[in-house]
Amino acid sequence: MPKIIGSTLAEHREHVRTQLFDALTRLMTESGFDAVSLADIAAAAGVGRTSVYNHFPDKESLLISFIEHETSKYVTDLRASLADVQDPEDQLRVYVREQINLKTIYHLAPGPDLRSVVSRSTQVRLREHVSQVADLLAGILRSGITAGRLPAQDVDAVVPLINSCLSGRTFPDTEPERTRAIEATEHFVLRAVGLREAALSPA
Repeated sequence: MPKIIGSTLAEHREHVRTQLFDALTRLMTESGFDAVSLADIAAAAGVGRTSVYNHFPDKESLLISFIEHETSKYVTDLRASLADVQDPEDQLRVYVREQINLKTIYHLAPGPDLRSVVSRSTQVRLREHVSQVADLLAGILRSGITAGRLPAQDVDAVVPLINSCLSGRTFPDTEPERTRAIEATEHFVLRAVGLREAALSPA
């Protein structure tokens, strides 16, 4: 019988899940999702090959659970960052910076696009979790339009364009190049949604 880690079975399960999530992230960073097996992930996590099936029947189930965990945490943190920010410009700047700083398997996985190497049902589940973040951006834009700070626009069409811009670019890790790149991206997004020029001018 495997050793229980933690004072309760629930704590043990959470600990094992964390180990598997960490191993998944490491292996995806190195090889990509399509190149690793559930057995590889279990070995990297130090979890018995048979006991891992008590948690996840296959690696796509593990992937979805990991994304649910990461998305929930990210959305909670993003909502907290936006909680005391009222101005649409400032909200957009927060969103842009949080998206740039976000490190998820979407950004880390080399090789084919993640959504091209999973089943159709998993693709649907992935889109559902991505939509949670998209909904936050859509809310910011609609609030800006209602307040008269942004021109009327097709929010549903604009949101994926902004997110593609943010996820499709690699940002420098060193300063001052990173700060310049982030500021340029903020400015680009703010102009793209039609924020008034006066709001973009330095004080």
